[in-house]
Amino acid sequence: MSVLLAVTEWDPAPWLARFAALAPDRTVVTPETSADPASIHYAVSWRHRPGGLAGLPNLKAIFSLGAGVDHVLADPRLPDVPVVRVVDPELTARMSEWVVMQVLLHHRQFRRYDRQQAQKIWAEDEAQPVAAEVRVGILGLGELGLDAARKLRILGFDVAGWTRSRKFLPDLASFHGPAGLDALLARTDILVCLLPLTPDTRGLLNGSLFARLAHDGRLGGPFLINAGRGGSQVEADILAALDAGVLKGASLDVFETEPLPASSPLWTHPNVYLSPHNSAISSPEAIARYIVEQIVAFERGEPLRNVVDRARGY
Repeated sequence: MSVLLAVTEWDPAPWLARFAALAPDRTVVTPETSADPASIHYAVSWRHRPGGLAGLPNLKAIFSLGAGVDHVLADPRLPDVPVVRVVDPELTARMSEWVVMQVLLHHRQFRRYDRQQAQKIWAEDEAQPVAAEVRVGILGLGELGLDAARKLRILGFDVAGWTRSRKFLPDLASFHGPAGLDALLARTDILVCLLPLTPDTRGLLNGSLFARLAHDGRLGGPFLINAGRGGSQVEADILAALDAGVLKGASLDVFETEPLPASSPLWTHPNVYLSPHNSAISSPEAIARYIVEQIVAFERGEPLRNVVDRARGY
C-alpha cells in the first residue's frame, strides 16, 4: 500500500526523503507519480489541490502536515475519510514560547523602550504594573491555548479563556458561547487568539470585537496577539483600531494573505510586531514520525488520534 504526498508551496523532495527513511517498507508517491489510485491507502496533505484526493477508492485517512486543517477541509471534493491533525509536544512548546514572549513585550512596554533607545532617551518615569494586574484572555483552549495559559499563569498573569462550547477547567477561569465572549473581552487587557479557522471564526477579530475589550486596565488600553489563522482577522480593522487608540498594539504571526504583501501598512506600523507564520513550527522530522507512527498503530487496530470533527472544523 502507498502513501500519497500531496503538497503545494513546499518542495516535496525533503518530505519524500523523510518518509522513506522512517518507513522504508512503504511506497510514497506524489500526484505527479504514475501510481495505481487503488494502491493509495493514506494521504499526507499541505494545501493539496482541490479534488487532488478524489478518486482514491481505498483511501483510509488524510493527515495534515500542520496543526491547522482548514487547508484540507477547503477541498469541496474531499473524500469521506478521517482527517488527522498534528499534535506535537514540540509544536505546543514553541507556540507557548511565542505567546509568552509577545505578552511580555507588551506588558513590559518594549516598543516604547525601542523608540527611547533609538533616540538615546533615558526615562524611568513610567511605572510597570506587575503581572497579576494584567488580564490575559485566550481565545481557544485546545492543546495550544491550555499550555500557553498555564505558562502565563506561572508568571503571575491573570489568565482566562474562551471556547465555543463549555469546558470544565477547575484551574482556569473560562467562558463560552456568545455571552461568554463578551464577558471575556470586558476583562481582557491582552487578547491572545489561538482559534482554528472555521465559518464561525472567520473575520472574528474585527472592529466590533476590539471595541468590547477592556479599556480600564493598567496597560492603558488593550493589545491583540494572533497566532491562530489569518482568516480570523480583519487587517483593515486592526489598523483602524491601532490608529484610533482602540488597540494599543498588536503581535501578528498570521495574515489574510501570506506572504504578507510588501504594500501592507502592517510592516511599518510603529505599534505592531510581525513574524512570518513561524510561531510554532515543529521540526519536519517530528511531524513525519508522528504520521508514520499513527499509520503503524492504526494498522495494528488502534484508533487514530486527533481526528478532526468536520462539523466543527477542528
